Amino acid sequence: MRGKSIAIDALNAIYQFLSIIRKPDGALLKDRSGRITSHLSGLLYRNSNLIEKGIKPIYVFDGKPPHLKKTEILRRKEIRTKARIKYKDALEKGDIKRAKTYAQATSKLEDYMIDDSKILLTLMGIPWVQAPSEGEAQAAHITRSGNSDYCGSQDYDSLLFGAPRLIRNMTITGKRKLPRRKAYVEVIPEIIELGKLLEKLEITREQLVDIGILLGTDFNPKGFKGIGPKRALKLIRKFGSFEKISKSMDLESSFDIQQIREIFLNPKVNDEYQIKWGIPDNEGTLKFLCEQRSFSENRVKKALSRLTEGLSEIKRNVTLETFF
Repeated sequence: MRGKSIAIDALNAIYQFLSIIRKPDGALLKDRSGRITSHLSGLLYRNSNLIEKGIKPIYVFDGKPPHLKKTEILRRKEIRTKARIKYKDALEKGDIKRAKTYAQATSKLEDYMIDDSKILLTLMGIPWVQAPSEGEAQAAHITRSGNSDYCGSQDYDSLLFGAPRLIRNMTITGKRKLPRRKAYVEVIPEIIELGKLLEKLEITREQLVDIGILLGTDFNPKGFKGIGPKRALKLIRKFGSFEKISKSMDLESSFDIQQIREIFLNPKVNDEYQIKWGIPDNEGTLKFLCEQRSFSENRVKKALSRLTEGLSEIKRNVTLETFF
């Protein structure tokens, strides 16, 4: 991946940081004023590592979600509420291990966290783009337009949005513990190329979107009962489209299927964006993180040293016009 650029779904990454960067009892990292800083820690150290290896991140932030996402947003809110109750109960009983497990599902993104993330990225010289709607759709558009080599996300929705190349687990290596089990799975970076995927499955992107609808998306979360991945692929190969499957099986849906298709196939995206890597403002970063957000000065300086060295290497390998 050295020398490659990755359009990263910012909220996807930030939720990861809020989930995993916690104290032993599951509590989030906070500054002296009580503001959450776990996401800033993740952005600082992950990006320093990526850039040190010559990888160029571009962060893409969500805008206003489509109205069809309301059901999924409410479902996630309900999950967080239940997890908070179980987290509090585990803490009261002194079960720290169980508490941390539930804590990971309580993450909620506040507006100030997004603002702080944008401030830090700017100070670090890392470009970010504001999407009008779904960040994954904008990241896919940036990649499809040739302004990024890959989309970076844990979600497969990027493929439905037309990302030509998706990279998952890009900074997760080794093993990952399975939730509530004493078992681990090997986790390595994974690259999926949309063209090869569609050729392998013998379907079109439009049919891939219909498979997503059958299984359930953010815009029709439950999908259709009795239809899993293998059956969905078999059905779409046999009938060709959701409408023909629906007619044959008498499927009922409360969602506007064509609207869901349009969200994936013709999403709202922004063409007025600039992608430029700048020179890190070390003094400004130290002031923001150490003076205002209670970070360790020595740790921040070490991360900035790696960041500066990595950006210098990147700068030597691209045209000067891509920098401020």
